[in-house]
Amino acid sequence: MLSGSPPTTSLSVDMLIERFAAGNPRQRRPLIKTIESRVDDLLTLDASKLLPFDPKGDDWAPGWILQVIQRHQPAALAELLKDFKGGWLSVESAVGLDFVALQRDLLNQDFEAADRLTSCMLRELAGDAAVQRGYVYFSEVPAMQGVDLVSIDRLWTVYSQGRFGFTTQARLLTTLEGRFDQLWPRIGWKREGVWTRYPGSFTWSLEAPEGHMPLINQLRGVRLMDAVLKHPALMARRAL
Repeated sequence: MLSGSPPTTSLSVDMLIERFAAGNPRQRRPLIKTIESRVDDLLTLDASKLLPFDPKGDDWAPGWILQVIQRHQPAALAELLKDFKGGWLSVESAVGLDFVALQRDLLNQDFEAADRLTSCMLRELAGDAAVQRGYVYFSEVPAMQGVDLVSIDRLWTVYSQGRFGFTTQARLLTTLEGRFDQLWPRIGWKREGVWTRYPGSFTWSLEAPEGHMPLINQLRGVRLMDAVLKHPALMARRAL
């Protein structure tokens, strides 16, 4: 609870959203169930009060609010977002990638489909040779368009309560002092020394370990993952 604030049960829904928007991640967690229990009240708000957030930012609060409405009132959400043709979160591509399907899958919490799309996009960013062979070489990563990698990262961040995405994976790796051998079990890609079997043994939900998604093929070692997390655009993003 924010200091000096009234109990959440006595708040109007617009004040509840204001508190949620103003809170840090730790302060937001206790509000999640309360807001979801009042989904019908959420729909009485206009878009400016329901989503008082920057669509060019990467705050996960609006992504979670949209997911709540999508689960309970998908038709109402479609009406709410009718003017956002590409999805609520504003993302850009330097090479013409279409992020509509990725944002839709993440909104629907279809994380397995979103992960497959992300893999396809990384191959497209790497170039025609990567698309044809079906995987990316680590040496192809530095030339990838940074704006696209940042867009992918923002989408995963916003629609996962900040739990997934390249930035989250890099943060965890930093806390482990760059030890990839410790990162793999930490994010659930390796269990008891054995690589997690794709796709059936991965956890395609918000119950997954932090940093669990998006996946990057580790069968050829750590260099691909290392190259992605060290891409200049993603490193600059973490420095903000």
